[in-house]
Amino acid sequence: MTIRIDDLDRKILDELQRDAGQSLDEIARKVGSSKTPVWNRIRKLREAGVILRQTVILDPQKLGLEACFFVLIRTAEHDPDWQRRFLETVKARPEVQEAHRLAGEIDYLLKVRVANARAYDAFYQALISEVKVYNITALLGMEEIKNDTSLPL
Repeated sequence: MTIRIDDLDRKILDELQRDAGQSLDEIARKVGSSKTPVWNRIRKLREAGVILRQTVILDPQKLGLEACFFVLIRTAEHDPDWQRRFLETVKARPEVQEAHRLAGEIDYLLKVRVANARAYDAFYQALISEVKVYNITALLGMEEIKNDTSLPL
């Protein structure tokens, strides 16, 4: 389903990205509309798959998840069975916040959030016990400079 997104839709989406917990009244006031049209547009955007889900963003530091590793994976395997097993394994691991298949020398990039190096090692050991990989390089993020889930509208 193709959907046309106008300036009001963009304003609504921008407000939802800032804080999806705002009331409809607050959003309507901020975008210069009334509650019912805003609700109808949000419903339309959900039905069209523009809004995938609503969630909350937690502070990993306050939850004891102080280490963020970027894991670069190279594989010598490219058959469908290996890829299926790898994707199932990665998707099942709660430590993996993001996973990307890349073009170039590195095949996959994972963003892994854990408590410390020992917890990363446990993740690493579990991963390599489930799927064969050619090379894994882990880079520890020293400082998070920007973390924003908002898309530029």
